[in-house]
Amino acid sequence: MSLSLPDLFARSLTTASKAANLLTIEDETQELIKSSLRDLNAIRSHIVGLSLFSPNETLEDISTRDLVYLLVPYVFSEVQGRVRTTERQERMVSLIEAVKYMKDFVSLLETYEVVPEDERKLYFKSSTTIVDPGRRRELKINQYKKQKELRARIDAIRKRSGKKSIEEETPSDFEIIASLLQTLANPISDDDLGSETDEMLRETVLLLLRLNYAQAHTQLESMEQELELLRNAPPSPLNAPVDDFRGKKKETDDEMWKLDAPIPRGGPDGKGPLLDPTGKPLRPFTILPSDAGERARLQRQVFGPGYNLPTMSIDEYLQIEQERGNVITGGGPASEQQPTSSEQLAIGAEMDGTLEGEEMEEQKRQKTEKWALYTDENPRGAGNTMNRG
Repeated sequence: MSLSLPDLFARSLTTASKAANLLTIEDETQELIKSSLRDLNAIRSHIVGLSLFSPNETLEDISTRDLVYLLVPYVFSEVQGRVRTTERQERMVSLIEAVKYMKDFVSLLETYEVVPEDERKLYFKSSTTIVDPGRRRELKINQYKKQKELRARIDAIRKRSGKKSIEEETPSDFEIIASLLQTLANPISDDDLGSETDEMLRETVLLLLRLNYAQAHTQLESMEQELELLRNAPPSPLNAPVDDFRGKKKETDDEMWKLDAPIPRGGPDGKGPLLDPTGKPLRPFTILPSDAGERARLQRQVFGPGYNLPTMSIDEYLQIEQERGNVITGGGPASEQQPTSSEQLAIGAEMDGTLEGEEMEEQKRQKTEKWALYTDENPRGAGNTMNRG
């Protein structure tokens, strides 16, 4: 006996909720996921057969009971994303299918204008495309605030209807949808329901759709990033050729004990080529200079210290610097007692009647004359412009 559409959806949500609380790798979890996917495929066929949704209709044309089935692609994507895969290609196929269902859900809500324009603009921007970290953080904060606001409004309606808050129960998305589906599929009288009316139920469904719309964009961004990683990932080690180390070692030992000369394999050392035709190295090698003396020098440095050793003593270095004229001599108490150049000229000029005295006197006169010319051209204070503007 075939189940009705609400019962089929409820069973699929219950199975998916059980699988969400188990490890994906477990066989029991995968059986639950397969069962939920079978029910979801049947639900999709029912929706198409009953023509519940049509692009010619508006949101007001859809009944409150049928609104909840707009969530079928969202549930389909969430369940499909938990399918266990072992190969990269299998995971990519599963992710592509989950992305397709999630995009169908987003497109469906935008077609019926379930989501307001400001929320669509908020979630249309992807945080991965924003380079500025500050703007990216601001966008994430605004999206989080909007989701928190929608959850608070759903909580307020649940409390008015006598149900526990989402924060108190912390149910999964599947459990929230199943609870709402049960209320819609099994309506009770207005007296028993209290203040909960058809308008309140419709508002709850629309708020839940908007909340899942926000979560769908986050899921899409995460799945697309995983797809990009899988596309750019290196090939699996299981598919790479296995390096037969034992076979190569046995072949080398056999050649070692052969009396015949080894077969030349080419290359500079007879062990085979260093590079393949594309330039890829086939085995490790060391590049050395062609000069034999340079190779010997490098070989001597192998066991040397890691720093440069001195090549001369301090005395030898000072001797070379003194020969170059880089060492200043003089100074000290002995230099203080010696006469200055002006005093030497004055003493030498007093040696009358000698050639050396005359030369000293002439040098003293020229020095005095040059100083007089300098003082005439540069009077005292001529170069001092301080505090004069």
